[in-house]
Amino acid sequence: MRAYLAVHDMPWVDDSAGRVARPYTASGGRTRPSAVLDLLSLMTATGVRPRTPLGPEHTMALKLCAGTVSVAEIAAQLRLPAVVTKVLLGDLLDCGAVRATAPRFPGAAGCPAADDQSLLRAVLDGLRRRL
Repeated sequence: MRAYLAVHDMPWVDDSAGRVARPYTASGGRTRPSAVLDLLSLMTATGVRPRTPLGPEHTMALKLCAGTVSVAEIAAQLRLPAVVTKVLLGDLLDCGAVRATAPRFPGAAGCPAADDQSLLRAVLDGLRRRL
């Protein structure tokens, strides 16, 4: 399920000037997230409401996390740099509003697809059919 932002939730943008507020104002100028997040990390809202008021970008990110969505997708939807998005998501992680699931890569320790050649064969067969 993909969540989309309503028009009134979009960042303040001027047609000729672009974004009116600079992206790093959303993170308070911070460039280092409090949590290690990969662009492929999957974010999911937990239902816990943050105790402290957060900015509009935090609120939009939390709305996007209503379904399971990647950090890259959230950054694209928010139209913010990935680093800023990671800072915002780190804030939401710290207050328990979202949880992150690290990506699993074939070949990595503990990944069931590490030795699964049938998956690779299926991908190869699919590609051959498209040619």
